[in-house]
Amino acid sequence: MSTLGLLRTLFNSKIVTPNAIQLQSLNRSPFLVGLFFNHEQVRTMSRVKRRTTHPPYWHVLKNNQRQDEKISSDNLRFVREVIQDKYKNKSPIKGSDLDIEKKEWDPKTKRSGVIARNIGVQHMWEKDGKKVVCTVLHVLDNHVIRYVPPEEYAKSIIGAKVFRNRKPLGCLVVGAEAANPDRFTRQYCSLFNEVGLLPKKRLARFIVTPNAVLPPCTPLTAGHFVVGQAVDVYGKTIDYGFQGVVKRWGFKGGPASHGATKFHRRGGTIGTGRDKARVWPGQKMPGHMGSERRFCRGLKIVRINMKYNVIYVKGTVPGPTNSIVQIFDTLLPRRKFTEAPPHPTYFPPEDGTLPQEDIWDSNMHVFGSPSISV
Repeated sequence: MSTLGLLRTLFNSKIVTPNAIQLQSLNRSPFLVGLFFNHEQVRTMSRVKRRTTHPPYWHVLKNNQRQDEKISSDNLRFVREVIQDKYKNKSPIKGSDLDIEKKEWDPKTKRSGVIARNIGVQHMWEKDGKKVVCTVLHVLDNHVIRYVPPEEYAKSIIGAKVFRNRKPLGCLVVGAEAANPDRFTRQYCSLFNEVGLLPKKRLARFIVTPNAVLPPCTPLTAGHFVVGQAVDVYGKTIDYGFQGVVKRWGFKGGPASHGATKFHRRGGTIGTGRDKARVWPGQKMPGHMGSERRFCRGLKIVRINMKYNVIYVKGTVPGPTNSIVQIFDTLLPRRKFTEAPPHPTYFPPEDGTLPQEDIWDSNMHVFGSPSISV
């Protein structure tokens, strides 16, 4: 018997409290249905997991449902023209076009970060002949979508956890990779109406101090960072799926022969029968491997290509090739800025020329230059 059927039986048999009339009226309302069949409550149960495969329930619905209606070529051309008129790129290219309050930089300043794509690994050499493994990060078409003030951000779910015992700060919402609005829902596209930009595939939030706030539509490029600077990279590691203890934890496994039967890659005992006759929390067992959000801190920038917005960092970053990462100033106290960086961000010259297309670190060997001088 279902829960509602059991309640109806109690109501009819008069085995109820003096407020039975009120409960019986609630039986016809969605109150009891929401009490026992709360779908939102079921979705929040996934928050106890280390990783989730679906977006949080507080996010705006992003993906649009596919429509099988056939549209003629003329109507499709008309729709594209309307989209171009509605989403005009209002992003200023010149820094003088922005209404930015000039504030001085100090060592406690927190600037915004950028969204980039990991496009591979490349070997480079220092001038003394030492080979260095560098990760190539392509900074996408980043634009500031909006600024969330500290009072509003501290009331959000994430902000309440971050600023529980300290002074709250605001955050900048940055978007990257413009896409066709037909691919997204109306609720998601409404996030970009005030900015006048095409909807972005990727969104990220960066906590900033009041002296590093940027107005909406501000573009962010690879010039936001400088060569020799240490940065932190945030991304999701490679997802290996469900793996055993040999691959996941590096167990030796059982013997290959000499009487071993179906015990070659097993983990063995997971507990004893004495004292604590149970499995201890944190026991290394088979399970989901990878797909964890990780930070790589203190990576040095050894090269920046201003023409193609490419950053070369020394070392590796979390995630496979073609994955999305976030780059921002490092939090390590001994590797922070000692001199003022491009504050609050870098703006190209007003005449449109690049001061230097490819910028290298002084310790790196530049390809094409002579390796031996006499």
